[in-house]
Amino acid sequence: MTTINCDMGEAFGLYRMGDDEGLMPLIDIANVACGFHASDFNHMRATVRLARRHGVKVGAHPSLPDLQGFGRREMRIGREEMANCLIYQIGALKGFLEAEGLPLNHVKPHGSLYGMAARIEDIAQAVCDAADVFRVPVLGMAGTLHERVYPARGHRFVSEFYADLDYADDGSLIITRAHGEKDPEAAASACLRAVTDGLVTTVGGRDLPVRAESICVHSDTPNAVAVARAVRAAVQSHITPF
Repeated sequence: MTTINCDMGEAFGLYRMGDDEGLMPLIDIANVACGFHASDFNHMRATVRLARRHGVKVGAHPSLPDLQGFGRREMRIGREEMANCLIYQIGALKGFLEAEGLPLNHVKPHGSLYGMAARIEDIAQAVCDAADVFRVPVLGMAGTLHERVYPARGHRFVSEFYADLDYADDGSLIITRAHGEKDPEAAASACLRAVTDGLVTTVGGRDLPVRAESICVHSDTPNAVAVARAVRAAVQSHITPF
């Protein structure tokens, strides 16, 4: 069984990114930016209110402190500093959730932080250090340090599959600074295969094992609404929110 999640709430000041209004009815859980790669206090609260209106659960989407690079540039940060950076961001979102009468549902690191936690022990441990404070599930990728470290530290691990990213032959995600459009039907077919068969075809044509306990659509994919609509139609019978 699976859910559909979306990285969203990524506007900043007068700048807009993504169609959150169009996406919210198509998803089960929202990963809301916490101000360090995108968003600000006004957009955080507005996104939480939008999620509440649609009955969508909300989790924190904290990042490296890289607003200009949209959190997609790696930084050398020690474990304690990284944990503090995460607690700061998650705590801010939790305040807005409490103001709107909603609980914090989960944590999902963003961008380069997500990738670093997948392969760097201290960063994965820092994610858990922050998660220790909030005691909610953590989203990540199967077959990486996410899966090894998070459950070992006592946290529920929810394995993601990406609807709008390609997979390299080593199982890693191919992440660019800006996402291009994705064929909605191809994305839907890949997601259904990930859910039912536990497989994905890489850019090199290899079939690799995956687990799709939650399927991610990025709000900054140019045709994200069309992708989310096609994916939801394809996996609707398999959806069970956590």
